[in-house]
Amino acid sequence: MGNIEDLQGVVLFAIGRRPVTLGGVVTGLAIILIGFLAARVARLGIERLRGRARHGKAALYIVEKLTTYGVVIAAVVIGVTAIGINLSSVAVFAGALGVGVGLGLQGIVKEFVSGLVLIFDRVLNVGDYVELEDGKRGLVQEIGPRAVRIRTNDNVDLVVPNSKFIEGQVVNWTLNNRSRRIHIPFRVAYGVDREQVRRLVLEAARSVHFTLPETETERSQVWLTGFGEHGLEFELLVWPTLDAVKRPAAMHAAYTWAIADALECAGVEIPYAQMDLRLRSLFGQEGDAALDALRLEHARSPRTPATSAAQATTNDAAEDLARPLPPPDEPLMEPRRTGNPAP
Repeated sequence: MGNIEDLQGVVLFAIGRRPVTLGGVVTGLAIILIGFLAARVARLGIERLRGRARHGKAALYIVEKLTTYGVVIAAVVIGVTAIGINLSSVAVFAGALGVGVGLGLQGIVKEFVSGLVLIFDRVLNVGDYVELEDGKRGLVQEIGPRAVRIRTNDNVDLVVPNSKFIEGQVVNWTLNNRSRRIHIPFRVAYGVDREQVRRLVLEAARSVHFTLPETETERSQVWLTGFGEHGLEFELLVWPTLDAVKRPAAMHAAYTWAIADALECAGVEIPYAQMDLRLRSLFGQEGDAALDALRLEHARSPRTPATSAAQATTNDAAEDLARPLPPPDEPLMEPRRTGNPAP
């Protein structure tokens, strides 16, 4: 007790008529330190609760941020008061200082306010899969006071200022935890049975494990989209699971592989870039007579594709998507000795 009283009696300086003692400074700093520790403990506790919760994770994230900010601000105010500084007596000075600091740190203040808007607006949540204006895509890991941290499927962290999400255009692929329709283009040779192509591709798409069951409004379809230079242009329209949507490159590769397997196993020709030159007449001759005049062999019958008896192959992308997507703030991929993580 004597030591504390001695510290309380040591006057360091005075603000106005109120002295600031060494004991008050020690007490104030201790309160601020305890406040920061309490904020950290509260954040870790709410993060653990949010990781176990099945619903309401966005609301828990807001509670986490408000609790952390509130405890820190309250600790600072109480600590400054315990030191002996009367906040009302320095209001004018704080106002003038605030204007200067605000002009110098307006960028930081702008990002902080933008972060609060993102948290309360609820158009961007932790766990959403977003695409930026420059085409970069990833999973939202954290909405911080200055920036949003996004992790790509290549396990690369992107730190994007909060204001970019307020001022620019951002595509949220998984807003409200709903799936989206995916377009998978493919091509077949002219002359094939279009109905057979449709049936084969739909069967292939439905056999992929992450394809959602069809409903009245969400059905898998095959569209003929154009007559290309080398073949008929088709698109598979399909509704995958939400986890598959968050890994678009692997999902696209898995569907493309399944379509190729289905078409090749059925002997459907997949065209490649080529040029056919046809002579209508030569020296007054046509067809076989023209070939005989040039001493060329007659055209052989179309070759049966070598893949007509092909077997289904290993779809690495589909197997990769069979693994569950880890929660935010955890690595998207477990380390492996060989191979690269799916994009």
